[in-house]
Amino acid sequence: MLALGASYPVLAHIAVLSARPGLIVASIGLLVVLVLFPGLRNGRLPAWCILVAAAFGLYSVAASGRALLLLFLPPVLLNGFMAWVFGHTLRAGRTPLIERVIVAVHGTRDNLTADIVSYARALTLVWAALFVALTIVNLLLAAMASPGGLLESVGLHPPVTVPLDAWSLFANVLNYLIVGALFVGEYWLRRERFPQQAYKGFFDFTRRLASVRAMFRPTARD
Repeated sequence: MLALGASYPVLAHIAVLSARPGLIVASIGLLVVLVLFPGLRNGRLPAWCILVAAAFGLYSVAASGRALLLLFLPPVLLNGFMAWVFGHTLRAGRTPLIERVIVAVHGTRDNLTADIVSYARALTLVWAALFVALTIVNLLLAAMASPGGLLESVGLHPPVTVPLDAWSLFANVLNYLIVGALFVGEYWLRRERFPQQAYKGFFDFTRRLASVRAMFRPTARD
């Protein structure tokens, strides 16, 4: 899944630069496979049915000559979804997502001091704000992209146009670098502020983070 996830933005950017419909459809197909991968790997019939339906849908879109429009959606929808994932846990009575991460990685709530709880809430807010900002920027760039942007696709001329390759550079490259920079930068800041951690280093932390799912489950406080 990590390989598929890393391949999608690269293939999508190449597809935009080359303007080849086949590559555009292939990049969207790769994203569909990535989303459905757990079900496909376990042989679940609904996942395979969705894959077949998606294949027919992509073929229809490609035949209509509007395949490029599909590439505008993932950066907006993915960032919007992640904004909700972080943001909805900040509601009153809920446990902030970063606090859930801390409990999941350490396996206990015993080390949660008031300072750590406050830091976890603030960091959850930072991540939510980042994804909200990325959602808005990606939507605006997609609307103003030319040729073939969202506004132009409905017959409207944007007041300011953005070259298609510039939109793709942000949506498929810089977007992920910004997220990665915050992830790495926050890790080093946390290591200085809270040196006593259950993990041995950055790679051990990412391994533990990738192996736990409890962070996405409601806790007793929810």
